[in-house]
Amino acid sequence: MKPQTVPTFDSRASDADLAAGVAAGNEAAVRLLTKRHNQTLYRTARSILRDDAEAEDAVQEAYLKAIRAIETFKGDSKLSTWLVRIVANEALGRLRQTRRSAEVIAFDGDFEQLTKDAMEPKETERPDREAERSEVRAIMERKIDALPDAFRTVFVLRAVEEMTVEEVAQSLGIPESTVRTRFFRARALLRESLARELDLAADAAFSFAGERCDRITERVVARLPEVFAR
Repeated sequence: MKPQTVPTFDSRASDADLAAGVAAGNEAAVRLLTKRHNQTLYRTARSILRDDAEAEDAVQEAYLKAIRAIETFKGDSKLSTWLVRIVANEALGRLRQTRRSAEVIAFDGDFEQLTKDAMEPKETERPDREAERSEVRAIMERKIDALPDAFRTVFVLRAVEEMTVEEVAQSLGIPESTVRTRFFRARALLRESLARELDLAADAAFSFAGERCDRITERVVARLPEVFAR
C-alpha cells in the first residue's frame, strides 16, 4: 500500500470514513487516526506494561498492525474499541516476552473525577496549581501502576478514558460483569492505598523538626535581649 499525501482530512470524519481513508493509504487520514486515539492507546499500553518507552513502542506497532488490517474493520463496534483490543494484545505479547517465567493474567463518582482531574492538565492553570496537579498526578500514576494486572487496564479505560462498561468488555474480550467487578475492586484498592498515603502525609505535614525548628529557635534566642531589656 503506497501512502497518498494529501493536505487535510475532515477532522469530524466518522469511524467508517476514517477507516476507509486509512485503507486507501491517505496519509492525512492516518495522521488523524493517530491523533484521535493516541492518548487512549498509550494509556492502555502503559497500564499493561508500566513502562513509558515500552508503551510507546507497543502503540506504534499496534498502529502498524491496525493499518495493515484496517479493511477488516466492520464498523459493528467503535474504531477506538477495535484499536484498544489490538494495542492490548500487542502490550500483553511484549509482557509475556519480558516475563517468560511470570504468570500473565489474561483479560477475561467523586473518586473517578479526582482521577481524571489529576491526569488531565488544564491549559490555563497557574504555575503553582500546575505543580500541585503534577504531584497529585505522580501519586495517582504510581498507585495505578501498583494495581494487580487484571484490574489496572480496566480501571484506566473506565475511570481515566471514561469508556463504557460495554466498550471495555468489547475491547478486552471479557464479560461486562467482569469489567464491573474488576473496576469496583480496583477503585477500592486505590481508595485504600491513597488513604494510607494521605495519613502518612498528614503525620509529616508542617513538620517542625530539623532546619525549620533550628531556625525558629535561633530567631527567638536572637531577640531575647529585647525581652529582658524591659
